[in-house]
Amino acid sequence: MTDVDTSKLSWDEWDELQNPPPAETDFDRVVERAISRRGFLGGVLVLGSAAAAMGTLGNLMSSTSAQAQEVASRFQFKPVPISTDNTVHVPEGYSWQPLAKWGQPLFSNVPDVDPAKGVNLENSDKVFGENTDGMELFAIGGHQVIAINHEYVNPEINLPHTEKGVPQSADDVKILQNMQGVTVMEVTEGENGWQIVLDSPFNRRIHHNTPMMLSGPAAGSDLVKTAADPKGTDCLGTFNNCGAGRTPWGTYLTCEENFNGYFGSTDANFVLPEDYARYGITAETRYAYEKFDARFDVSKNPNEPRRAGYVVEIDPSSATSTPVKRTALGRIKHENAAVVVARDGRVVVYMGDDERGEFLYKYVSNGIYVPGGDTSKLLDEGTLFVAKFADDGTGEWLALTPETTGMKMDEICVFTRQAASKVGATTMDRPEWVAINPVAIEAYCALTNNSKRGIKKNAGGDEMPVGGPNPRAENEYGQIVRWYPENEDHADGKFKWDLFCMAGNPDVHKDAYAGSSNINSGNMFNSPDGMMFDTTGLLWIQTDGEDSNEGDFAGQGNNQMLAGDPATGRIERFLTAPKGAEVTGQTWSADKRTHFVGIQHPDAPFPDGEGKLPRSTVVAIKRDDNAMIG
Repeated sequence: MTDVDTSKLSWDEWDELQNPPPAETDFDRVVERAISRRGFLGGVLVLGSAAAAMGTLGNLMSSTSAQAQEVASRFQFKPVPISTDNTVHVPEGYSWQPLAKWGQPLFSNVPDVDPAKGVNLENSDKVFGENTDGMELFAIGGHQVIAINHEYVNPEINLPHTEKGVPQSADDVKILQNMQGVTVMEVTEGENGWQIVLDSPFNRRIHHNTPMMLSGPAAGSDLVKTAADPKGTDCLGTFNNCGAGRTPWGTYLTCEENFNGYFGSTDANFVLPEDYARYGITAETRYAYEKFDARFDVSKNPNEPRRAGYVVEIDPSSATSTPVKRTALGRIKHENAAVVVARDGRVVVYMGDDERGEFLYKYVSNGIYVPGGDTSKLLDEGTLFVAKFADDGTGEWLALTPETTGMKMDEICVFTRQAASKVGATTMDRPEWVAINPVAIEAYCALTNNSKRGIKKNAGGDEMPVGGPNPRAENEYGQIVRWYPENEDHADGKFKWDLFCMAGNPDVHKDAYAGSSNINSGNMFNSPDGMMFDTTGLLWIQTDGEDSNEGDFAGQGNNQMLAGDPATGRIERFLTAPKGAEVTGQTWSADKRTHFVGIQHPDAPFPDGEGKLPRSTVVAIKRDDNAMIG
């Protein structure tokens, strides 16, 4: 056990404390090839799809004035400056209001939470959960229903009656379990703006004790069987729900990320299984579940952690439906799941594994999506691939099969990281959200940062060399990689790639750490994380990085949301968050006139003002003239 206060560590910091990275490798601490700002931009970074199509940046810079006016019209807002205060800022001509705050009731017989007193056990599964993250809006028979993730809890706030939020009873643990997972709720816009529809038949909380099904190749495997579930097909709960996605058939995909922090051992002599290390599962947990709930005690239930780390499919149209864990999509620290239909009708799902030196994945279904047809097996029967990038701007998807890995299919689905290491995939700088352009055959992945790039190995012992889409050693800023599938087909096994941007600080650095040429003093940021395209093809980028506004991060202010134009590389700041908050998760109303955005873990008294405790919140942003913004 550690005597370090872990209550306010990020999950990344907590992982490193519990599972320190291996010792330094023989890599030089300097970049091994020329990546000066000028030299690098002449290589793998091309600003925008248009530039890639024309072949040179010079052609792009010679755009006509008419083209320039069209480019300017893509950004229907005046960029906002950085902020360092305790509230949300949006452009002139736009307004925001809270839609849903942690502890806000979903049902009329439940009171709004008093944050100073916390949520009681009886109501803890009937209110909007903690630390909002990925979200999607569904139009269902004239109703607007949002499904929203709740990544983790802030125990000191959720359990104010305890010392530093450490659970003292099984009831305390259940409160924390109920505050995480997913909220499904109906929303409507009236005279007072957007509100939750109390008592809607769609309203539902899904949490750590909700019954679920395991499906796909790992279902029924000995690797996932427990005494409570000898068939290995029925499980409880979804954990650390980070990014999200949606299917063409109208279901919600919630993604389990840092599930490892929920499982521990009450037996000091218990020897952890060998596969635990790759996923960061240790004898210590963040919330002490194992002390009061034997399901989370690996000395009693060693297979239980292998039942977490999946993409979970939820039907938002039915509050009684059973969520399904789709094991064919792999067991990793899933950030999000971006879904697209390939040219021949097969379903493609892109996924990032958010840890230093882990990988970027793609799943391709065997079956064809037919609107109105049977979709039950589309996310169960298919092939999982992992990306390998070459320095020359090309890449390929490596199949994870028994033939390529020497592993059985259930092992590939449960020990996916190990399978990807076996085939030699490219270690990435924390691959987070993937976004698919709706108006071009291309996809993007936010590589948020990697301070260990070039000096250490990943948790599986794979080297993390400088090069390819990860061009900077000790990368504190992050970048966004983009790829173009061969034959304009997302199911194709090959692709070309470039970097849409490298975040950085041109006011502090003059080399590659200044960022790419589309980064300047007026739009700079660090740690791109959440990303989604709107229907017009603008890329909305959210950040989860360092907001000290000092040193390497001077002039970058609080975390923010920016809009990027794939055709030109132009990036402008649209929103700034309260101090300490991550901007994460976004979706749009059915008429595209409201942009919903998540504000997670603010340090400031947001949104209720001075003297109040901070509450994770989803805000609704509108143009004052009620024009479309997405």
